[in-house]
Amino acid sequence: MSAERQVAFDAEKEKVMPENRGLHYEENLLWEKEHSEHPGVDLPDAVGLPLRTGLAARGEIGLPQLSEPQVVRHFVRMSTWNYSIDHGFFPLGSCTMKHNPRLNEKVARFAGFAQVHPLQPESSVQGALRVQYELQNWLAELTGLPGVCLTPSAGAHGELAGMMTIARAHALNGQDKRKIVLAPDSSHGTNPATAVMCGYSVRNIPTKETGRLTLEAFKAALYETDPEGADVAGMMVTNPNTCGLFEREIVEIADLLHKAGGYFYCDGANFNALVGKVRPADFGVDVMHINLHKTFSTPHGGGGPGSGPICCSEELAKYMPVPTVVQNEQGYALEWSEDRPESLGALKAYQGQFGMHVRALAYMMSHGADGLRQVSEDAVLNANYILSQLAGDYHVPFAGPCMHECLLTDKKQKDAGVSTLDIAKALIEHGYHPMTVYFPLVLPGTMLIEPTETESKDSLDRFIETMKGIAREATDGESEALHAYPLSTPRRRLDEVKAARQPVLKWAD
Repeated sequence: MSAERQVAFDAEKEKVMPENRGLHYEENLLWEKEHSEHPGVDLPDAVGLPLRTGLAARGEIGLPQLSEPQVVRHFVRMSTWNYSIDHGFFPLGSCTMKHNPRLNEKVARFAGFAQVHPLQPESSVQGALRVQYELQNWLAELTGLPGVCLTPSAGAHGELAGMMTIARAHALNGQDKRKIVLAPDSSHGTNPATAVMCGYSVRNIPTKETGRLTLEAFKAALYETDPEGADVAGMMVTNPNTCGLFEREIVEIADLLHKAGGYFYCDGANFNALVGKVRPADFGVDVMHINLHKTFSTPHGGGGPGSGPICCSEELAKYMPVPTVVQNEQGYALEWSEDRPESLGALKAYQGQFGMHVRALAYMMSHGADGLRQVSEDAVLNANYILSQLAGDYHVPFAGPCMHECLLTDKKQKDAGVSTLDIAKALIEHGYHPMTVYFPLVLPGTMLIEPTETESKDSLDRFIETMKGIAREATDGESEALHAYPLSTPRRRLDEVKAARQPVLKWAD
């Protein structure tokens, strides 16, 4: 769109509908609305009646003085701005934004699950404990790692639990002088952060040239300061990795690490590509976390709740956190530190996000082993379909095929002055949530796309055609329009430099 067309578009929109367009509402702040004579807060003083709080006088709460209808309409109108997986395709890479079957939500709302309390006697919650026990068994079977702890609340919490398990094992085995953790440069940012939180130093393994770990690069990192690798506690690797590629040499790398006395921690964020196809234990993993809220259908985004259980090898299982659920003659019970003294102890209160455990087990049991395998196959197929269709329009930095997500860059659009950010904003103009941008950091201008298994060919074709159209705009001299997008949204593109340098952190009248 030329600058002249943009000006005409803006003028016409303001002329015809300055505030609302169809059912697309403009909405101001609560503080800017007309005060109601019957607000829900700061009620007028009740004459002659003392305050039950014991205070001499009641101060103002400081909230907008609005009626219930005003408040409800405000938030409902703002909800029309939301974009969700129920609205359309959510191509965020590394996030696994998949459809959550309603069956799992219904099961989690059964009274016996939704109203259970963590302080109830074990004899009164045998059904809930059995759910957790069965989930432990499913996760152990799918990963090949027999020790399972459901306590961690999210992926990063699971990483912490896994690395603390490794640290505990080294400490109790007289190996606490191992202070190095190896991690690829394409790692999720939480990986090195977690290692540092556990008292380790992080040594980087470069992957920029191929997008994958190589034996040569791994050996250089492993033996950098000790010819036997005796100062290395372990490595943190995501497989498939953050470039959407399977680590082809991972078995040989894991063997070298184990020979040096280190443990292999696997970031399970991308497990959606492997479920039912490959067991991580079979390529050398000692401990991994699993994002139930990515792989096994629990609500994702919006701040949680999530769930990040860890699965451990038989060697490490005795060191992992408590509690875990065990079966005995009386039924099901929680195993605590007094039952497993080598454990690193409890990470948090209670037993984890139980509602997420119910949803995950419902997902697994409704799919079955063959269905879970099909999930992974379809996710990988969808990603490769997108990659094959867009390879001529965008730069593909690493040779395929990919796994469950594909990586593109803006290299072909740079000559026209169009960046990854412009492409992302153009997707918003066309009604899509953008893909993950500028991650992984191994290359400039990256775009990471993960369609998951739940998208139909029709929805993928629509997205592909939109991406092709954006590429054509860049090559056809429409870069000014791409710099201006989005135009049709309630809010336009921010001046991000000004916003970073002069942030408005507080609303003022």
